[in-house]
Amino acid sequence: MDDVATVRAKVYDELLTPALHPETLALHPEKVGTPPGKAPPLNASLAEALSVVLLLAVLACAVIRPWGWPEAVVAVPAAGVVIATGSISLSHAAAEAARLGPVIGFLAAVLVLAQLCDDEGLFHACGAWMARRAAGRPRRLLVLVFVAASLITAVLSLDATVVLLTPVVFATAARLGARAKPHVYACTHLSNTASLLLPVSNLTNLLAFAASGLSFTRFAALMVLPWLVAIGAEYLVIRRFFATDLDAGAEAPPADEPRELPLFALLTVAGTLAGFVLTSALGINPAWAAAAGAAVLAARALAQRRTTPTAIVRAAALPFCAFVLALGIVVRAVVDNGLGAALGHLVPGGTGLPALLALAALAAVLANVINNLPAVLVLLPLTAPTGPGAVLAVLLGVNIGPNLTYAGSLATLLWRRIVREHDTDVELGEFTRLGLFAVPAALLLSVVALWVSLQAIGG
Repeated sequence: MDDVATVRAKVYDELLTPALHPETLALHPEKVGTPPGKAPPLNASLAEALSVVLLLAVLACAVIRPWGWPEAVVAVPAAGVVIATGSISLSHAAAEAARLGPVIGFLAAVLVLAQLCDDEGLFHACGAWMARRAAGRPRRLLVLVFVAASLITAVLSLDATVVLLTPVVFATAARLGARAKPHVYACTHLSNTASLLLPVSNLTNLLAFAASGLSFTRFAALMVLPWLVAIGAEYLVIRRFFATDLDAGAEAPPADEPRELPLFALLTVAGTLAGFVLTSALGINPAWAAAAGAAVLAARALAQRRTTPTAIVRAAALPFCAFVLALGIVVRAVVDNGLGAALGHLVPGGTGLPALLALAALAAVLANVINNLPAVLVLLPLTAPTGPGAVLAVLLGVNIGPNLTYAGSLATLLWRRIVREHDTDVELGEFTRLGLFAVPAALLLSVVALWVSLQAIGG
């Protein structure tokens, strides 16, 4: 019987390297990325070094964004270099692009959907609701921010929470005279942690969903308990960590007319969510449901002259989509040139609780070293053979783990820029201390919750 390493190699080959024969991959892993019968233009050591250096350069530029450049400015040429030098074969690059294409299409559609919901007034209505319900109590406001951020992240993805809800939370705290820090930190933590629930909540979820073989509803059923447990752990930690700020008090909101609820936007979002379930049941990519929801809101906004075609295209964040595609190709080059084989020795087999804990911890560490998107791209081929439980444990690690460092996720980097735009600085020490309290607690409890769900529902 094949050992675990050989089985992983074969499944990795089936999922990501269709051009190679399974036995060739298992016996000669150094040939990954080289077309059969052809010698690579670079030897293995040079190809590995080049791909690693380019990945680090891409991630560094995504973090720093020199001269305000989009992330794609460095990532796209880097992808071209790994292809041109033979660090990754053209067939493997094409396979990676084909795998990421539907995911990127969904990302663009949901970004447009979230922006059009904001244009309809959904997020400002949410802020007005939080201000009224908080009634001048910062602790109650924190609860309301947790509820709003968790639901928005789950349904409209983490980007909506970071880009659209965070400014509303700033405005709501200012309106009440409350200290904004606890509530703003909740936005960034929940943009990662609360994205565990649905396949459409995060780009990492879409990748894990495709690798898990689960249906939309089964994915959500397995993740609902870890989602609730992780959010609860985050709430307790943030409430305790910012106790002084929450005790400072606030004022009741001024008496004004309540903001009208954008019913059309709410119904469109509900219909889109139902579309996610339906498309999953029919084996159709959920990007079509997101695109349909965005098209409905776009048609209404264009008819009412509240937006323009240019604004809609801008909302799709095409440079960022190009960055995601290019990053995937560069990561694939790193995996093909040795990282996959090295990590294969660290990935535990089985789906028992100790194995799930080890997988989640490994994923969390890797997310903070190379960012969560590359981490999930690296780990999924190694864990998919073990079953959906292992894939979901990796997802817990790459979604919760990034709350430890700035570079853990692109959402955190984006949140940091938005916070600075509001004349508020984020101290590295404070961010890290909060992460050291929140991440281990949320990760440990959510993995236990996942194990319970797997025992009760089956994976």
